Amino acid sequence: MTTPFPFTAVVGQDDLRLALLLNAVSPAVGGVLVRGEKGTAKSTAVRALSALLPEVAVVPGCRFSCDPAAPDPSCPDGPHEAGAGDARPARMVELPVGASEDRLVGALDIERALAEGVKAFEPGLLADAHRGILYVDEVNLLHDHLVDLLLDAAAMGASYVEREGVSVRHAARFLLVGTMNPEEGELRPQLLDRFGLTVEVAASREPDERVEVVRRRLAYDDDPGAFAARWAEEEAAVRQRIAAARELLPRVRLGDGALRQIAATCAAFEVDGMRADIVMARTATALAAWAGRTDVLAEDVRQAALLALPHRRRRNPFDAPGLDEDKLDETMEQYSGEGDGEGDDDPDPGPQGPGGGGQPAPDSGPQGDGGAAARPEAGEGGQPQPSGGQEQSAVRAAEPFRTKVLSVPGIGEGAAGRRSRARSEHGRTTGARRPRGALTKLHLAATVLAAAPHQRARGRSGPGLVVRRDDLRQATREGREGNLVLFVVDASGSMAARQRMSAVKGAVLSLLLDAYQRRDKVGLVTFRGSAADVALPPTSSVDAAAARLESLPTGGRTPLAAGLLRAHEVLRVERLRDPARRALVVVVTDGRATGGGAARSASGRGGGRATGGTEPVALAGRAARLFAADGVASVVVDCESGPVRLGLAGQLAGELGGTAVTLEELRSDSIAGLVRDVQGTSRRAA
Repeated sequence: MTTPFPFTAVVGQDDLRLALLLNAVSPAVGGVLVRGEKGTAKSTAVRALSALLPEVAVVPGCRFSCDPAAPDPSCPDGPHEAGAGDARPARMVELPVGASEDRLVGALDIERALAEGVKAFEPGLLADAHRGILYVDEVNLLHDHLVDLLLDAAAMGASYVEREGVSVRHAARFLLVGTMNPEEGELRPQLLDRFGLTVEVAASREPDERVEVVRRRLAYDDDPGAFAARWAEEEAAVRQRIAAARELLPRVRLGDGALRQIAATCAAFEVDGMRADIVMARTATALAAWAGRTDVLAEDVRQAALLALPHRRRRNPFDAPGLDEDKLDETMEQYSGEGDGEGDDDPDPGPQGPGGGGQPAPDSGPQGDGGAAARPEAGEGGQPQPSGGQEQSAVRAAEPFRTKVLSVPGIGEGAAGRRSRARSEHGRTTGARRPRGALTKLHLAATVLAAAPHQRARGRSGPGLVVRRDDLRQATREGREGNLVLFVVDASGSMAARQRMSAVKGAVLSLLLDAYQRRDKVGLVTFRGSAADVALPPTSSVDAAAARLESLPTGGRTPLAAGLLRAHEVLRVERLRDPARRALVVVVTDGRATGGGAARSASGRGGGRATGGTEPVALAGRAARLFAADGVASVVVDCESGPVRLGLAGQLAGELGGTAVTLEELRSDSIAGLVRDVQGTSRRAA
C-alpha cells in the first residue's frame, strides 16, 4: 500500500487544511469544496486527511460499516445485535468522474429479485464511504444526475436504491470533499450551496515557500516511508487534537450574541435560504472545539463566515466567489454584544499548528488576465484605423437576458446535458432492446413478455416467474445532451460602434449563460483586421469565454472567410477528440466581408491561407458551404442596424444551411421554430 503524503507536511494552504480539519472534528459542517488551479496540493491534502481520522468500530462482517453501539435497524445485512465490534481505520473512498450510477449507489440483482423475490444487493461507493471520507476529484466534471444522488445522500445520511418495485435503504454518512479547477467549468450555484465550506487555493508566489514545497516533494518521492516517519510525531499530535476536539464539541456553547452575529452576517450578505446560517453555526462551534474552548467567540464567527459564505453569494455563473471583509467587519462590530464569550481570558484562542485558524492564506500574487493582446489593424475604406495604444478599447457587455433554446436537430449520443435530444441512460423510456453487456435499466414489461411464453417449458410450478438471462430487456431512454456551442464573433470596424458592440456582447453573454445552464462546452473564434483568432479553444469553462469576450477589442477589416475557416478547423479537431459531441455554430456578424485574411490560432501562428485578391463575399460563401456539407447546425445572429439593411447575414445563413435571427428576435418568441427552420433550410440547400 502506498504511503500517503503526511498532512502536516503540506506547505502553506492554511485555509484548506483548516476547513478539512473542522470537518474532521464535526462532519455535520457539511463537507468542503476546494477550488483552485492545478498543482496546488488539493488532492494531496485531502488524501492525507484520512490518516488523521480516529479509527471506527464496525459490526463484524457488515458490508455497510454499521456502528456496533447503535446498528442501523434497516441495514440490508442486518438486523445486528448491539455489542462489541471490530476497529478499523476510517476509509477514504474516491468517486471517479466516469463512474456509473450503479457504482455509486449500488446495484440490485434484478434477475434474482424477479425470479426469487430476493433483495440481492451489491453495495456501491456510498456504502463503502459510510463513516469515512468520500472524495470526488474534478467534481465539476461529474454528471449532474450523479451529483444529485451524491448530495442527496450527504444531506439525508442515507442512500435509497429503488428499481422495479424493489427498495433498499442503508446509512450513508460521510465527509464529502470535492476538488475542482474552475478553468474546466463551474458547478451550478444550487450545488455549490450544498457544500458546507468552500476554499480557494493558489500556489504561493513566495520563492522561499516554493523552494520548501519542492524540497519536501522530492524527499517524499525518494523515500515515502522515511519521509512519513519524519512527520510521525506531528501527525500523532494532530490526530490526538482531532479526537480531543470531537470529545469537547458537545460541550461547546453557542451563545445568543454569536447567533445574532451569524444571522446578521448572513442577512447582510443576502445569501439565499437558511443553510448558510446553520453551516456558520456548526463551523463556529467546531472552531471553538478545535481551539480547546467551550465558548464561541466573535473571531470564530468571522472565520466561519470566510469559509461558509463566499460561494453562497454568487448570483450568476460569472460572479467570482468572494467576501468583502470590510463589510464583514462592520457587520460583526455592529452586532457585537454580550453573551458571546468575548470575556474569555484565553490570550491565544486561535488554533495553532497545522490548519490553525486566523492565519492568512499565502498571497496568491499577481494573476495574468489570459486575454489576447491587441494588435494594430490596417485601414478600411480609406479611413485610418487606430493602432497600438490608439486601438478602440473594449466595451462592456449590455445586461444579459434570457434567450430561446437553440438546439441541434436529430438525436445524438453525446455527454449528458440539457440542450439537444439524445439517447441516454436517463430520461423517458422510449422502448426496449436486448442488453449489450451488463444490464443497467430493466424494462420490466418487455422482460415479462419475453419470459412468459416459456414458463411451461421451464417447468414453472409456483407463483414465481422463471426468468433467464435471455429474457432480460434493457430500457432505451431519451434524454438531453450537452453540445459544443462555437461562437464566431465579428470584431471588425463595421461592428465597432460602442452601443452596438455592447448590445452584441450582451447577446453573446446571454447565450453563454444559457450554455452554462445546459452543460455545454463552448469555444470562441473572433475575426478582425487581417486574421481570425481562436480566442478560446473548446472548454467547459463558460467563465473563461465570458472573460475573453469582455476584453475583446474591435477595429479593422472584416475577414469573414478567415473566421469561418478557422471555426471549421476547430470543429474538425474537436470532432477527433470527442466524436459523440455535436456542435452548434453561432455566427455573430452583420454579414459584411471586406477582407480575406488568414485564420490564426491564439498563439499567432498562421492556420489558413491568405485570400487577397479574391472577392471577399464569394470566399465567405465558399467557406460557409463547408458547414452545410458537413451537416453542422448553425445560427447567424444578424447585427446589422440602421434603416437600410443589405440582408447579408441572411444570405450567409443560407450558405451555412442554417437560419438568421436579429438581436431583437433573440429575446422574443419569434425564434421558437428556429431549429425547424435550420433543418428545413439545410434540406433545401442540399
